[in-house]
Amino acid sequence: MKFAEKALGKDRPDSIDNDVSLPRRQEYYPSPVDWRDEMLYFLLVDRFSDGLEKSRKLLNRKNLWAARPDIAEKPWSWQLWATSGSARWQGGNLKGVSSKLGYLKNLGVTALWLSPVFRQREHEDSYHGYGVQDFLEVDSRIGSRKDLVDLVAAAHKEGLRIILDIIFNHSGCNWLYADGTPGGIYEAGYTTGRHQFGAWRDGIGQPAEAIGHGQDGVWPGELQDKERYTRAGSGNLGAGDISDPRAEHKRSDFLSLRDFDLDVPGLLNDLAKCYKYWIALTDCDGFRIDTLKHVSFEQGRNFCGTIKEFAANLGKENFFLVGEIAGGDYTADRYLEALDRNLNAALDIGEMRQVLGGVAKGLTHPGAYFQGFNSNVVFGSHRNLGNQHVSVLDDHDHVFGEKIRFSAEAASEAQVAAGVALQLFTLGIPCIYYGTEQSLGGPEETERKWLPDWKKSDRYLREAMFGPEHPHLPGTGSLTAQSDSSLPGFGPFGTAGYHCFDPKFPVFRKIAAMAALRQAFPALRHGRQYLRQMALPEKGISSFDFYGAGYEVAGQKMDGQIVAWSRILDDEEVLCIINSHGSEKRSADVLVDAGLNLPEGKGNMTVVLNSAEEAAKPKRYSGAHRTGSKLPVKRAGEFAFVEVRDLAPSEVLVLAVHPDKEEGAVL
Repeated sequence: MKFAEKALGKDRPDSIDNDVSLPRRQEYYPSPVDWRDEMLYFLLVDRFSDGLEKSRKLLNRKNLWAARPDIAEKPWSWQLWATSGSARWQGGNLKGVSSKLGYLKNLGVTALWLSPVFRQREHEDSYHGYGVQDFLEVDSRIGSRKDLVDLVAAAHKEGLRIILDIIFNHSGCNWLYADGTPGGIYEAGYTTGRHQFGAWRDGIGQPAEAIGHGQDGVWPGELQDKERYTRAGSGNLGAGDISDPRAEHKRSDFLSLRDFDLDVPGLLNDLAKCYKYWIALTDCDGFRIDTLKHVSFEQGRNFCGTIKEFAANLGKENFFLVGEIAGGDYTADRYLEALDRNLNAALDIGEMRQVLGGVAKGLTHPGAYFQGFNSNVVFGSHRNLGNQHVSVLDDHDHVFGEKIRFSAEAASEAQVAAGVALQLFTLGIPCIYYGTEQSLGGPEETERKWLPDWKKSDRYLREAMFGPEHPHLPGTGSLTAQSDSSLPGFGPFGTAGYHCFDPKFPVFRKIAAMAALRQAFPALRHGRQYLRQMALPEKGISSFDFYGAGYEVAGQKMDGQIVAWSRILDDEEVLCIINSHGSEKRSADVLVDAGLNLPEGKGNMTVVLNSAEEAAKPKRYSGAHRTGSKLPVKRAGEFAFVEVRDLAPSEVLVLAVHPDKEEGAVL
């Protein structure tokens, strides 16, 4: 009998040491050879799907006000919509995710990263999942352990992998500081020592003399030792040297969340065993590790190392571990260096996420992004390897910059596809945030003035794609929780009751086509990378330059110009081009590799993707550079180049030539 079948036949374990016997060398879903071959998709389970979209209409983006209903016989209120999104469960669940596997597969997704699924305190509304009360149970508001096992099995059947979001730095607010502690019983002020322990919290959050049942205190039982917590209170999460294992940022609580003291003998092993349980139970394929910056290098190495070894002993030899490492690109680089082979990759949530967005919008010189792949810059020592960073355009936090999605201030709903093209066709492992394929970006610009904290709150990154009519009542703890009819659901674009899973949406079609092309051309996943010089047609080859927004070339100010780069694998070149201007066509003569292309008149590059053509389907595309058309490779002295003309705003063009140089032969 497999471990999952045996484990699901009883209640969740009370003790990770006494009630769990982990398996060895059973049949498990294999790891990919290289995670660069994957396309990740990150979703918040509560905000993605409840599986009931067939009971709702598809949102009409041209008439959003029709999807903003009166609530409790009162006119639509932006404040109520914002309140709903701030700290309420909306009703998304694991079965809903399962219902959308076909949608995700059609988009080109190969691996799903789920927000934390573990049980939260039932009297609180931590829908995001990062305040864990029971490390061995799934939160009932999103489903059951069986639902999670079934989701992973269904995903594997479709050829998709599942990455779980885990936390080993802290637990939820499962106990209180003693009365009279500086800073209060919930958030004590930081000291270098330990504050006095007060009491565990019961199932409704009140002080408890003892832990009596599964919703009291914290589980498993190994975590019910008050000496296993730093009890340092709420300090400065940015204070101290990143290399100091006792720095303030490594001992502080996350506001009301409770920091583990991982130096206590046995604690790290017990936490690791909790997560080994989930690998064995679900057959998941990787972990995204929360708050990795807030543990020491040694603690990170030890935790990741034992997880890697356990997974390998099950036959999952490349189990994916990706770290959320706040503090910028330098900090991410330090942890990758320190943890070495025990950590696969870091999330690109530092400065480079903002640069990526700026280049896609024509607001940042492309060199600022492509120079980040070189080894002589802060993040470069692993960025140029590609397999050690996960590219992020949007996420649920935006720890750097304003807390709005890329599309919130884009020139058009189509512009986000240019950003995704940079993710998919440059070095690294691309990760698409849920709703990007539908250009989610909050309410219209004219309506944002009514929102209490626009650009400042995480809530505006977390719209519910499935369009709930109402959120849950506060503190309800079951999958059938009662709705709160006094608030609208936190639906897409400031709506309620309408979903936006639209596979015909042009951006969805563009991303799907780009993802398919990435799978078809190994060079786009593993090839070397070169930012290409180009010239304005009217200026001639003397003006070849790496130009971009706000720069002058041959005396002409450049604003939102073409950005081009090549991926080269052995003797095959794939040329990727975006128009970073959001509202005007652009043209350029783009350099290509002179050594890989035939002399003028004998060599061509073939258009293998034109995003404007994908968006036009099923209608016939009549613009420039249709898929299958050829661009001759021209020569001017030492230069070889192709002429790109009238590339539409924010559109993507990809050219390739077969390595055997046969006329018109394309992979």
